Amino acid sequence: MATIQGFPVVLLPGPRGVRLVSTARLRDPVLNALIDTEEERRAIEEIESFSSGRLTAERRGTTSIGAGEFVRAVPHAAFINASFAYFRPRELNRFNGPERGAWYASLTGTATCVAEITWHIERELARIDRFETRIEYAELFASFAGEFVDLRDLPADPACLDPDTAVGYQAGNALADAVRRKGINGIVYPSLRDPDGTNLVALFPHAVQSVAQGDVLELRWEGKPGPIVRRVVA
Repeated sequence: MATIQGFPVVLLPGPRGVRLVSTARLRDPVLNALIDTEEERRAIEEIESFSSGRLTAERRGTTSIGAGEFVRAVPHAAFINASFAYFRPRELNRFNGPERGAWYASLTGTATCVAEITWHIERELARIDRFETRIEYAELFASFAGEFVDLRDLPADPACLDPDTAVGYQAGNALADAVRRKGINGIVYPSLRDPDGTNLVALFPHAVQSVAQGDVLELRWEGKPGPIVRRVVA
C-alpha cells in the first residue's frame, strides 16, 4: 500500500459529501438590477471579470494555483473554483494556507458541517464577546473519487489532528503540501468538532465532481454559544 509520511493512501469509490457555503455567494450581482440590454450585460460582466478574485484567478492563476488548474464547463464550476481562489489571507486552515484554498466537506452529513462551522463562527464571536448573529448557508453536495490519504482508524492521532490549531494547522499544511506534490487528490480525516463525523478535504479543483445544491439552513445565535439551526423554506 502506498503511503505519504507513513499515512495510507486509499482509493475512494466516489462517496458523496456535503459542504456549507454562505448564501451570499448564491445571490445575483447587485448590478444586475441595472441591466436593460445585452450590451449592458456584457459591460457589467467585463467589470466583474476585473473586480472578482475568482474570475481573475481563473484567467491569470494565482501565486500558487495555475490558471489551468481551475475547472471549466462543468456544473457549479464557479463554486468549485471560488473555494480555491479565496482563502484566509493571514491565517492557516487545517490543510490549506493563505495562498491556496481547498474544498472541505463532510462525508457524514450536514450535522457534521454545522458542528465545524459553529466552532469557527463561535471562535470569532468570542473575540468580540457578542454572540448575536444570523447566517444562512446552502448545502453543496459533491462526489469524490480517486486517491486520498486516509487518517481514519490510526493507532494514535497525528499532529495534523491536534485540537490546538497552533500545532494542528502547521502540521496539516505540511502534510497537504506533501500530498499535493504527489498528485494525490486530498485527505480523509475524522472530524474534531463532531465525534461521530468524518471529513474530507479536496486539494485540487478537479477532485470535486458532480456538484449539486441542496437546502438552505439558517444558523442564529441569540446571546449565547450554540446556534439555533433551522432549514429555510424557499
